[in-house]
Amino acid sequence: MKRAARLIALPLIVGSWVAPARSHTLSESHSSWQVTGDSIRLEMIVPELEARRLSASGKDLPTSAALGAYLAARMGALAGTRNCPLAEGPRKLSATPGFFREELVFKCPSGRDLQITSAAFFDLVPSHTNFARIEDGSGRFFEQLFTRDHRQIEISGGGASTLQNAGFLQFVRMGVMHIFTGLDHMSFMLGLVLISRRVRDLLFVVTGFTLGHSLTLGLAVSGVLRPNAQYIDALVALTIALIGAENIGDATHRPLPVALSLAGLLFLLAACKVLGLGVSLPTMMLIGGGIFSASYLMLTGRMRDAGRVRLLVTLVFGLIHGFGFASNLLEMRLPTNRLAELLVGFNLGVEIGQVTVVLGALAVVWAMTRLRLGVPRPLFTDVAAAFLVGEGLFWFLGRTIVVG
Repeated sequence: MKRAARLIALPLIVGSWVAPARSHTLSESHSSWQVTGDSIRLEMIVPELEARRLSASGKDLPTSAALGAYLAARMGALAGTRNCPLAEGPRKLSATPGFFREELVFKCPSGRDLQITSAAFFDLVPSHTNFARIEDGSGRFFEQLFTRDHRQIEISGGGASTLQNAGFLQFVRMGVMHIFTGLDHMSFMLGLVLISRRVRDLLFVVTGFTLGHSLTLGLAVSGVLRPNAQYIDALVALTIALIGAENIGDATHRPLPVALSLAGLLFLLAACKVLGLGVSLPTMMLIGGGIFSASYLMLTGRMRDAGRVRLLVTLVFGLIHGFGFASNLLEMRLPTNRLAELLVGFNLGVEIGQVTVVLGALAVVWAMTRLRLGVPRPLFTDVAAAFLVGEGLFWFLGRTIVVG
């Protein structure tokens, strides 16, 4: 099983390495929109890190007036096809240290067919994400994401969720496509295949991963837990690097240098965070990640049969990936009265996607074995694991280090 699994991972991992990765959050802001009749009140919260991007140097803080003018020119509302003029603001509000808080009020020609728009920061950081919390005219709350490709949100009239009338099979299809279009999640699944020596081991890791992501997907979509999207993206990448590092430790029978190297990198990033050197993740998260990584790699590297331990560890990994799956759903206005059906369908689709990836990998292994196209096991192990570590660290550092 192990030889077959490793045989297929190399070409697939190479493909994921050279393909462009999905855009992930490295820059973010938050907005709150409140609709009262034909009036829309916007409260925009901008971290100082993002506000600095408005200066010529990228390091100086803008004045409140400059930030307000920038937001007023790029955020607004529509009633049908007619613009809603700015009636009040921009006005500076009190904010917690490290943030700007601006208020703008738009007066629309009518209260029908309302839409809100945002183009703020996309000209500076194309991957920027704005987390919008919206209260519509009926007092109902929902959340949406503004991204470079999704700059307009309907909140009344034609603003009903596109998923409201969707069938169960559409929810399933969404889950399947999330696996097939998410290179990081697919790479992680191939990594699970790579570390599985037997079919039983593969069942353990897939079970743990499924339990984990099912739990956090439900918690995130239902609003019980809503972690920072940037942190989740970075942790997803770290899990990929961990899977590759485990394979290196297993192949060399020397897990200690591998564990110390990965943990040392995380501790170095934590020190850079303390020194203010452009690291976005919290210090304690980096330290905790370093301790977890070292402990996990040493534990699995010293055990003769780590299959059952991986059930628990991949459950932890699944918890992280579940929040990553949720970010895809949160880009849409979810039908609150059909969340249970949506979650079941989406989860089923994710499982179908995962099983397809695994079975597809094994099918290609079988075909290559019949054609005698195998590669030496030690060479394959080194190359495949190195690609996993390199891919994971590339994404992790790209989602952790802020340039400029």
